[in-house]
Amino acid sequence: MIAFENVAYNYGGGELLSEVNLRLAPGSFHFLTGPSGSGKSTFLKLSYAELQPTAGRVTIFDREVRSLTRDDVAMTRRRVGVVHQDCQFLDHLPLAANVTLPLTVAGRNSDPRDLSDLLGWVGLGHLGDAKPPSLSGGERQRAALARAIIMGPDVILADEPTGNVDWEMSLRLLTLLVELNKMGKTILVATHDLNLIRQAKSQVAARVLRIKNRRIQLAGADL
Repeated sequence: MIAFENVAYNYGGGELLSEVNLRLAPGSFHFLTGPSGSGKSTFLKLSYAELQPTAGRVTIFDREVRSLTRDDVAMTRRRVGVVHQDCQFLDHLPLAANVTLPLTVAGRNSDPRDLSDLLGWVGLGHLGDAKPPSLSGGERQRAALARAIIMGPDVILADEPTGNVDWEMSLRLLTLLVELNKMGKTILVATHDLNLIRQAKSQVAARVLRIKNRRIQLAGADL
């Protein structure tokens, strides 16, 4: 589904990632850990063609990233839902319109019933008309997750999705991600929260990866 073959990425004249070999299989659940600045966000950006590797090959849905045209990249991203740590919304639009924005950009209409079901699933069914500035941190993160999956993607990439919320909300977000995985979605979560990873491993067969010395390694049982 997404594969890295001897991938390296240089940033600011120095190598941030090197010799990365990894495959995200359909229906798998991965956590990516590592210190701040180690390259977690860069790895995610490579995974949805926001960045291109400076060496090696990244393949997304059997297409090598360097061979993709701008239109190809746009079509590929419809199959990859991304939840950013710092959720950005259009403050003048209600929550429902923000969540359906990917459909609007793609020229597709949203089914009001499907949207209602989705907002209800993330616990925001009563906030469809609310403007983003009025939402709490947890509500914004759940809205970001709803927006990421509105197109029915095969892969969900989440960059520190629980970094700005309390433990109770972290568990709620984790539950939603686990449910998506059980629906067959491939999940990759970049996080430094080891407690969250331990909690997840009691619910799902999650593989834990760690960035160390610019390389991605399979983390041991010390987690």
